[in-house]
Amino acid sequence: MTDPKHTPGAGLHHVALKTNSWEASLAFYKSVLGFTEKILWAYPDGNRAGMVDTGGGNYLEIFEDRNYIPAPNGALLHLALRTNTIDALVSRIRAAGCKITVEPKDVTIKTTNGVGPVPIRIAFFEGPNGEIWELFQNELT
Repeated sequence: MTDPKHTPGAGLHHVALKTNSWEASLAFYKSVLGFTEKILWAYPDGNRAGMVDTGGGNYLEIFEDRNYIPAPNGALLHLALRTNTIDALVSRIRAAGCKITVEPKDVTIKTTNGVGPVPIRIAFFEGPNGEIWELFQNELT
């Protein structure tokens, strides 16, 4: 049954990032995080773009902009990637040369909506374009 509070067929489809290093970004997301190419395209100015499949029907869309300079303290706080192998994934990310900003750790979310305590395991890292990723492991969400 469809929840009437949600838009039918809605859900997060993709998150879009800019990069000034197309090859490095595509290689990182494919070889380190294990995402797969779905579609790639190019614009008349030579910049490229594409969607990589992150699993579960979700995508990361990457847009090349050779003049892009990451804005300090931008509006996007972080992107969260669901995983059930957080420690192994952090090892792969570290080996790829990315900065781990929060080492894997167990945290309990003390909810305020009556759900009760939610144990999670999280880690954070900086992606190849300065974006902040959270690795999120839990049973409830």
